[in-house]
Amino acid sequence: MQDNTSKMVALLGKIRKQMNGAVLDTFRYYGAKYGLNYGVAIHSIRDMASECGTDHSLALHLYRQQVRELQIIALWVADPAAVTDEELTFWRDGIINSELAEQAAQALLCRVSQIDTLLMQWTASDNELAAYAALLAATRSSSASDNSIRTAISQAVAQFADNHLVALGVTNLLASRIATNRNLVESVLDALPENKTAASIRDEVSWQLDILP
Repeated sequence: MQDNTSKMVALLGKIRKQMNGAVLDTFRYYGAKYGLNYGVAIHSIRDMASECGTDHSLALHLYRQQVRELQIIALWVADPAAVTDEELTFWRDGIINSELAEQAAQALLCRVSQIDTLLMQWTASDNELAAYAALLAATRSSSASDNSIRTAISQAVAQFADNHLVALGVTNLLASRIATNRNLVESVLDALPENKTAASIRDEVSWQLDILP
């Protein structure tokens, strides 16, 4: 039976074979910083993760590495049921750019049982990437409560008064609730403060409210 280090070495071999220079140039242009980045396409990374199956111990090991592809694989092979309250900090601290925030939200965070706790705590912090990840996770979660969504959005918009990522995260979250909970969306919009982040959210969500019955 392979240990985690052996599994990681095997994954690195597969990753190196799919290194993509063109994608690397794009990352450099947008300033997506990683310790090491092979530029492998997301769909290929997810295929590798699928081959690993769910392996929480391996996920923790891979996420500690400063390698883009390994960190993303970690998010997909982690077991949401094994994530403890204390471990949420570990996953949060590894989010160093918007790509990892988006992958963390989609792969892992939206499926943890502590979604309300995560949403409330991360949007109250001064970490824009954590707030962005939490908002996107709630977008994909059916377990996030209305009260936590209201409070989290209020906290995030007040904390980040002029922030594109937070505006994007809130917009996605509210848009995901228009069809099922229009009253929540309208009440949240009405309660937003007056700042640039809030203005962007109102602009983006209002037209979606107008076109949907």
